[in-house]
Amino acid sequence: MKTLKPSPLKIKKMKLLRFGRDFKPDEEVILRDYLAIERTRLANERTLLSYVRSSLYLLLGGIAFFQLKDFPFPNFRFLGLLSLVFSALFFIIGVYRFVLLKKSLKRLYYMSESKNVD
Repeated sequence: MKTLKPSPLKIKKMKLLRFGRDFKPDEEVILRDYLAIERTRLANERTLLSYVRSSLYLLLGGIAFFQLKDFPFPNFRFLGLLSLVFSALFFIIGVYRFVLLKKSLKRLYYMSESKNVD
């Protein structure tokens, strides 16, 4: 009787839940590496959503400061404008960091894939 060696866990191409995936696993990527890439990708998306959330809070705060124009404090208009500027800045920084890390992950994944082929 022939004994089979247990092969390392390999992941096959997944057809489910392909929305938003840039890299496609093949037989060369082991499960641990694939899951690490997926964790990092999900953390990147979660960070983008937190930047968007903070940007929306600042936008709402800026609009609220503009609504308080009847108060005797003249600095509310300045605070509203400052809040709107920071809202746009947070959004731009969040999208920039998201795209930068996404490209970096894609490049690292394909570099590690080409090392396995050699």
